[in-house]
Formats: sequence, C-alpha cells, structure tokens
Amino acid sequence: MPNFTDVTEFILLGLTSRRELRVLFFVMFLVVYMITLLGNIGMIILISISPQLQSPMYFFLSHLSFVDVWFSSNVTPKMLENLLSETKTISYVGCLVQCYFFIALVHVEVYILALMAFDRYMAICNPLLYGSKMSRSVCVRLISVPYLYGFSVSLICTLWTYGLYFCGNFEINHFYCADPPLIKIACGGVYIKEYTMIVIAGINFTYSLSVVLISYTLIVVAVLRMRSADGRRKAFSTCGSHLTAVTMFYGTLIFMNLRRPTEESVEQRKMVAMASVFYTVVIPMLNPLIYSLRNREVKGASKKALEKGCEILKILKLRK
Repeated sequence: MPNFTDVTEFILLGLTSRRELRVLFFVMFLVVYMITLLGNIGMIILISISPQLQSPMYFFLSHLSFVDVWFSSNVTPKMLENLLSETKTISYVGCLVQCYFFIALVHVEVYILALMAFDRYMAICNPLLYGSKMSRSVCVRLISVPYLYGFSVSLICTLWTYGLYFCGNFEINHFYCADPPLIKIACGGVYIKEYTMIVIAGINFTYSLSVVLISYTLIVVAVLRMRSADGRRKAFSTCGSHLTAVTMFYGTLIFMNLRRPTEESVEQRKMVAMASVFYTVVIPMLNPLIYSLRNREVKGASKKALEKGCEILKILKLRK
C-alpha cells in the first residue's frame, strides 16, 4: 500500500530556476498583465458607453473581455510572486481554488466563443430576424448558460482533484495549479481523475467547436450566394477577428489538454509549459487587440471616446 501523506502546501517549480531569467520573466509578464487588464477593462468600458457598440456581438465581446481579466488574474499574480520568491509555495486550499476557477473560466470562454459564432450566423444568414431573435433579453439568457454550466462542471472536476492522494512529492512542475501536473505527482485516485478530465475536456471542446464550425460553414455558404462583392467582403470582415481568436484559443487548448499527463515526456512538458504561457498570459492580452485593430466600429468608437475625453479635459481646465 502507498504511504499517503497529508498535504498542506505545494511547491510550484515555475518556468525556470535561473535568477536572471526569473527577473526578466517577471518584468515581461508584469507588462503583459498590465496590458491585459487595461485592454480588456478598456474594452468593457468602451462597449458600455458607446451607442454604436450595443449590438449582441459586442455584448458577448464584453463578457469575453470580462472572463479574460479573471482568467489572467487567476494565474498571473501568483506566478509573478513566485518569480521573485525563493519559497514558491501555494497552499493546498489555494491550489484547489486556482484549479476551480481555471476549469470554470476555460469552460465559460469556450462557450462564449461558440455563442459569438452563433451570433455571426444569425446576423449574416438571418438578417431580417436578427433583431427579434437576438434581443437583449435573449442575449442575457444565452450568456448566463456558459457561466452556470462552467462553474457547475468545475465544481465536479475540482472534487475529483480533491480525491487525489499524494505520497511525499509536493513539487508541481508548473507555474500554476492545474490538473495535469497534479495528476503527474499523485499516487492515488489518478485513474478516475485522468480519464474523467480527458472525457469532460473532449466532450466540451468537441461540442463547442462543433457549434463554431457549423456556424461558419453555414456563413460561408450564405456569403458565397451573395451577388454583391462588397456584401461578401463586409460579411467576412465581421468574422475575421473572431476566427483569429477561436484559432488561437482552441489550438492551444487542444494541444494542452487532450493528452494523458502520465505519459508525458520531458520534451513534451517543455512544449506544454510554453503553450500554457501563451494560453494563460498572452491570449487574454491579444483578444482586445485583435477585436480593436481589425474592427472599424471599435476603432470609430475609440476615436469618439478619446475626442469626448479631450473635450471634458478642456472644460475642466477652463473651469479652473
């Protein structure tokens, strides 16, 4: 029988043990994290104050930015702390909490991306019914589903993580708490946790990605039937930003999760670590940039907001 040990804390080994690289990573990830917060919070504020950004597409985009803020904040602050710390510990409860929010926010984001694809399908393929079928009340009900489902599934998955047993090895070869590295060091409860993780991830990613693929297949068919070249170009331009975000998110996610952690080699672990950095730190920063740089309405709303802000500043200066 294995000698199970009570766990009070784990040691996060992080990305590197070299001090000079840790300082470099700290500065780099701090800058990325600040850009992530400013970009996504700025996007939420811009959508809320701009009359031209009150369509369902931007309603869902504001929730995507909201999830990205919390997704990055669940991982990055602890990672930054450990880059400058010699102990690099995280409590057992803190590890489970980080796992819970990580799994929940991943599920919320994949289904928000699926909703955004469905929204583009309704706008392009059913333009006459779009206003009534995608009203604000309908959008609120639709967006509540990913949150309720994601946090419910995460609770079940975290309870299975709680069922893992450890035998003295408390070093997590990662920069945050996640199921694969925990499974790697566990000595009991591994089988059910590993296979349920793969099955749940596979089902949810397949279902949400199917919604995206079916929506865009129907969109392509509808666009190719359009006689106007300008109409086709406009339809495709509204989908470009979303397709870019979907490709980055799903590509990295599938690479990270649809594998068995117990069969992972050293080289695979290095590749997964780099993918994890891109997935948890870089993608939340890139999403607002993708949707702003490639979207005329967002750029126009940003310009108007800046002009209005400058006018307010001028009025305040005159009053002084």
